[in-house]
Amino acid sequence: MPAKLDPDAAAVYKAFQDAGRPAYETLTAAEARAYYSAARLVSNPDPADMASVRSIAIPGPAGDIPARLYTPNKLRQDEGLAPALVFFHGGGWVIGDLDTHDVVCRGIAHDGELLVISVDYRLAPEHKFPAAIDDAIAATRWIADNARKLGIDPEQLSVGGDSAGGNVSAVVALHARDHGGPLLAGQVLIYPATDFSMRHPSHSEPETSVLLTHSVIRWFRDHYLSRAQDADDWRASPARAETLAGLPPAFVITAGADPLRDEGDEYARRLADAGVPVVHRTYPGQFHGFFTMGKLLPQANVAMREIGDWLKAL
Repeated sequence: MPAKLDPDAAAVYKAFQDAGRPAYETLTAAEARAYYSAARLVSNPDPADMASVRSIAIPGPAGDIPARLYTPNKLRQDEGLAPALVFFHGGGWVIGDLDTHDVVCRGIAHDGELLVISVDYRLAPEHKFPAAIDDAIAATRWIADNARKLGIDPEQLSVGGDSAGGNVSAVVALHARDHGGPLLAGQVLIYPATDFSMRHPSHSEPETSVLLTHSVIRWFRDHYLSRAQDADDWRASPARAETLAGLPPAFVITAGADPLRDEGDEYARRLADAGVPVVHRTYPGQFHGFFTMGKLLPQANVAMREIGDWLKAL
């Protein structure tokens, strides 16, 4: 179904066009990272104040994985333990880091009244698939194993992320289900990439070529995957998993003007059909990436509050 941007999103898109925003596929990975980091300063909302923010190092398969633990001023606790969300940032597995999603993690911690642990998994093309997945799985298991030391209730540990981070979160949930845990309380999938076939109709609709385009997705894919067959691996394309039954409850966000819209919608439907409790929120007038742009897009702040409310209700 063709998408139409709402007035705020249309104004932001025009501003990016007028500013001569370079297409990522014309940049090197290093250039794209620098550009993405700089662009966040224009669109990120003011950061929520935290009781504490501290760096931690998580043992991983290729050395320590940098991570950041956010503790909000208002924290839901029972006998000194709090719910927590392990967060994986977006950026096509190529760009993004702890700083680009600092404001997002603060917002989720504040609105959800829970701890957030942001994980800085290895990026491509220096570290091809499945390096990011291996780091994410190792980090989630370590956090679960050390939950009480971190002040986390091990029965209230969830995973989540945006775009590539939504992909990583879905894969971590599938791996945990099939490999002895950890038992996850929920998964937050914000316009997730779920299928590297890239054949869903939304990939070819002109209305979805807003900031994230089909050609940019191919650029990310070519940096991330080592070979064409990797696209069929459920660790790259969680939609290829044989069944989605037995997964934790999910909160799924999709955007109307997003090439990933249809695969995200389909993944939410498949989760529900498999008996997984699902809340699926669609933002028809928004483009991919809107969630991090709360300074410019009011709907991003609505989505943040909805995620917080859902996490509080888990």
